[in-house]
Amino acid sequence: MFALLTRTAAAARTAGIARRNLTKYTKSHEWVKIEQGVGTVGITNYAQSALGDVVYVEVPEVGIEATPDEPVGVVESVKSTSDIYSPLSGTIVDANQAVVESTKLINKSPEADGWLFKVKFSSADEIDQLLDLAAYKQLTESDD
Repeated sequence: MFALLTRTAAAARTAGIARRNLTKYTKSHEWVKIEQGVGTVGITNYAQSALGDVVYVEVPEVGIEATPDEPVGVVESVKSTSDIYSPLSGTIVDANQAVVESTKLINKSPEADGWLFKVKFSSADEIDQLLDLAAYKQLTESDD
């Protein structure tokens, strides 16, 4: 009986996280906004500022499986090239072709119109491993 209650509580927690809206951050400067079991991913304002003018963007192909330790895309600027990682494991369900065609969207609106891709995540537990806004701000302040 206890095991059943534990599984039910865990399932309810996972469903609650998958439904609620929240934004988390990675140490590699991606953000992910969680909505209805899908994470919209982009690079942070801090990252775009550090990169400078973005000149090339490669977004992942819809349908591929992503994991946090494998790059799924690339952002290239006048200063450097950076791999893009999915903060969550899952299936890529959308890619923002607008940023491929107009890379300036990332510099102008990195945490809104400049999003890169959407991932239907397979494990809500990975969300707990990401940074909240306060922890991300602390990370970026220590980088300065």
